[in-house]
Amino acid sequence: MTIRILIVENSTVVQRRLAARLSPHDDLEIVDYARDAKEGRAMIKALDPDVVVMDTKLPGLDGLAFLEKIMTLRPTPVVMVADMATPGNPAAARARQLGAVGCCARDMAPLGPFDGRDDPLVSLVRQAARTGRAGLAASARAAPVRTRPPGLPELIAIGSSTGGVEALRELLVDFPRMCPPTVIVQHVKARFAGDIVDALDALAPPRVVLAQTDTVLKPGHVYLAPGNDRHLRISATQRGIISLLRPGPPVSGHRPSVDVMFASVAQNMGARAIGVLLTGMGQDGAKGLYQMAQAGAWTVAQDEESCVVFGMPKAAIEMGGACAVRPLTRIAEHIFTSEGACL
Repeated sequence: MTIRILIVENSTVVQRRLAARLSPHDDLEIVDYARDAKEGRAMIKALDPDVVVMDTKLPGLDGLAFLEKIMTLRPTPVVMVADMATPGNPAAARARQLGAVGCCARDMAPLGPFDGRDDPLVSLVRQAARTGRAGLAASARAAPVRTRPPGLPELIAIGSSTGGVEALRELLVDFPRMCPPTVIVQHVKARFAGDIVDALDALAPPRVVLAQTDTVLKPGHVYLAPGNDRHLRISATQRGIISLLRPGPPVSGHRPSVDVMFASVAQNMGARAIGVLLTGMGQDGAKGLYQMAQAGAWTVAQDEESCVVFGMPKAAIEMGGACAVRPLTRIAEHIFTSEGACL
């Protein structure tokens, strides 16, 4: 039996390297190549491959986010390739959690056979073909992929950095007037925070204010960390959800830090919150978004195309902290409405 393989990989060089590892085997046939999730989706429908070999990093809709869509809407055996595929690698772990048969490291050796050794990629492709769709369906029944929970969260937490002020303008304009309490850490100097709040409050339906310490957060309000060398945390108390501004060393290179805020949301709110990580340089917020996802919260990362700098969302996606990846213009819709989906 010939195993028909679709390769979803943006880099032509990596496509050739993967083909060089798979093509020499008589039982393996590469039926086509896709450069991104959009092409991959069309080819899965048209070609119905036995196995999809896909990169964890794709332009537009990230490979891990696309994997989640495949497993939810059209289960197909998938083998992921990544920079590293060790069990401790977050991208590899997230791929397996989402339903990939396995994750294999890219082979950056010169083009040609796999040096006469057993190629783990070939082994995983054969294992995926043996698993088949029936095996995936059984696994899905045992451990279903998370889907966006119905209803509104009790708290929304947003992190942003480079390009974030404009992103916040575009995001908040689509918020309903009586949105859940929303907290934001935007990397900004304290002297500019008040001007940003005034600009956002002028266009956003909810009220936008500077966060204050030991204050009960109210629906219909958005609270921006004042950026005065204090971290913004939240606490769940009998009085309600409280904002806390406390001094402390920089975390992930920043004070206030998105990671600090997200970690407090994970600890205090769990599945009752939604986390959103927007455009920004570096990795602040990636670890915290992962902690929120692990605590049961729904988490969203801005996609590469709509980011000014894809650093922070990219780090979160690769770590496995993003339940969904969305363009900036669709994040509010994702939070506040039930989205229909079709592979």
